[in-house]
Amino acid sequence: MATPTTGAIKARVRLGDRVFSSSTVFAGSLILVLLAAVAIFLIVQSLPAITAKAGTLPNAAPNFWVYVWPLVFGTVWAAAIALLIAIPISIGVALFISHYAPRKLSQGLGYVIDLLAAVPSVVFGLWGVLVLAKGIQPFFVWLNENLGWIPLFGGVVSGTGKTVLTVSIVLAVMVLPIMTAVCREIFLQTPVLHEEAALALGATRWEMIRVAVLPFARPGIISASMLGLGRALGETLAVAMVLSPAIVINFFLLTSQNPNTIAANIALQFPEASGVRINVLIASGLVLFVITFIVNAIARIAVNRRKAFSGAN
Repeated sequence: MATPTTGAIKARVRLGDRVFSSSTVFAGSLILVLLAAVAIFLIVQSLPAITAKAGTLPNAAPNFWVYVWPLVFGTVWAAAIALLIAIPISIGVALFISHYAPRKLSQGLGYVIDLLAAVPSVVFGLWGVLVLAKGIQPFFVWLNENLGWIPLFGGVVSGTGKTVLTVSIVLAVMVLPIMTAVCREIFLQTPVLHEEAALALGATRWEMIRVAVLPFARPGIISASMLGLGRALGETLAVAMVLSPAIVINFFLLTSQNPNTIAANIALQFPEASGVRINVLIASGLVLFVITFIVNAIARIAVNRRKAFSGAN
């Protein structure tokens, strides 16, 4: 039979559990409420832009969709190229840290990679416009002269190096730390029995990684890639500082006429916007919001289709 003291302790513990449970439910619900509030605000403020008549929109666009489509293209195009650059590098660095480097070196390198994620975007922007753009411009000329028959490297090469490819490289460097950190943690969680079984059957280290580590880490790699894509889609300051934008749609990577991104366009145009033009910028932000939501939904579907290994953990 419980004593009064024991009953009081249990009552206090149960009260704490209830408080903690209620606070976590409140925090989770608050996130959903804030997300819904942001969506409602964007939709309401976007209606005047979506229904605006020709002549009231920037760049003499006949309607909002004609205006925003080049920005959507530039946003997705730059982020896709950045992801194409960052994925193999992040996987390689993460594999080196988790399975190849000595313990002391892997720990130090892991800390350095994590610290890179804390570097402000303005620093990356300054590096891109003052160092990378000037230094990589001769390489762009070489690409155009030797691989100009490929449409991506055709056109007249920019003399400043401020191209969509430069921006994509900057974005790749910016998303590399978070992607590498996620991939590294996923690789380290590979069941040891899977790795030892592959090695016991005569597999080399790379064969073990190929048949045991990478299949196990595939959902995590997808999650890391989508996380990096979301960062690249919404990056503003670095893109605005490096890119020489224009309202165009083209696939040339080395020319001076480059498609702008939604986030950079909002940052550049908002200080001078007024009237319906503010609604146009908010409406373009709504489009970016939808794109980000779709990217996260696709990532969730892809991850759920391939659950992590279990049973041998």
